Amino acid sequence: MKNWPKFAARSCAWALLALTACQKESAPVSAPEQTFAVKGVVRELEPDGKTVVIQHEAVSNYMAAMTMPFEVHDTNELRGLKPGDAISFQLIITSKEGWIEGIRRLDKPPAPAPPGVRISRAVVPLDEGDTLPDYHFTNELGEAVRLAQYRGGVLAFTFFFTSCPFPNFCPRLTGNFAEAAAQLRQTPGAPSRWHLLSISFDPKTDTPQRLLAYAQNARYDPARWSFLTGDPEQIGELADQFDEVFWTEGGSISHNLRTVVVDPQGRVRKIFQGNKWTSGDLARAMVQAGASH
Repeated sequence: MKNWPKFAARSCAWALLALTACQKESAPVSAPEQTFAVKGVVRELEPDGKTVVIQHEAVSNYMAAMTMPFEVHDTNELRGLKPGDAISFQLIITSKEGWIEGIRRLDKPPAPAPPGVRISRAVVPLDEGDTLPDYHFTNELGEAVRLAQYRGGVLAFTFFFTSCPFPNFCPRLTGNFAEAAAQLRQTPGAPSRWHLLSISFDPKTDTPQRLLAYAQNARYDPARWSFLTGDPEQIGELADQFDEVFWTEGGSISHNLRTVVVDPQGRVRKIFQGNKWTSGDLARAMVQAGASH
C-alpha cells in the first residue's frame, strides 16, 4: 500500500465507489457488459503494476468526473505511462467488476474537472488496540443507534454510499459483508453476539428510506446488519479517525476504503485497507476478535 492521493495528503489503500450488492445464497442476475470511452490524466501508478490512478472526465450516463484508481487485466497496458500523461481508454463494466483497456496517449489533456472539496477535522487517529469512541447515528429503520450499544459483542463496520456506480468497491464491500454474515452463522466457535454496520458518508442522499431499499436489495438481516446515516460531523469524525478520506469532486464523492473490526471490549482489533480483503478474511477477524477477551 502507498499514500494516495498526494493532493489529499492522507494515507490510504485505495479503492473507490460503487453500488449493488451480492448475496452468497442467491446468484445475482448477470448484467450485460458495458463499455465506455473515457479520457483523463494519469495521476499515479501503483506499485502492484496493474493499478493506475486517473483524474477522468465525466462518463456519460454512468458517473461524474473524479479521480480514482482503475485496474488493467493486461499489465502491458501501463508500460511507459507516467504521471501527467493525458490518455484515452475503454472502461469495461460487468455486474461484478470493472477495468480499463485500450489505453492511448493523447496530445491534449481533457478539460479539467472542478476542484474537489474535502473537510479536515482535528481528531485523534485510531489504530489497532485503541478503544472505539461512541458515535450516534440513525439506521435504515429510522431508529437511533450508538456504537456503544454493541459493546459485549463483536462489531465490524465499513463506509460506503448508495449512489456509487463502480462494481469493484462499495458494492464489493457490501457483498463481502453479506457473505461474511452467512459464514459467521455457519462457523463453529463464532461469537454469539456480532453485528455489521455499513455507514454512509452521503447522509444528504442516503436517507433511512433509501438505505432500507439498498439493504433489502442486499438481502440483509436487520438483527445482524444495519445501514447507518446521520449527522455529517459524526460520520466525518469517525471516518477521519480511521483515515477514511472522502470529498466531493465533479458532482460525486471520491473516497478511499476502511473496514474495522472491534472486539467485545470496544477495542479496535483489525483495520482492513482498500478492497482486497475477502469475506473469509472478515469472518476470521471477527472470530479472532471474539476470542480475544
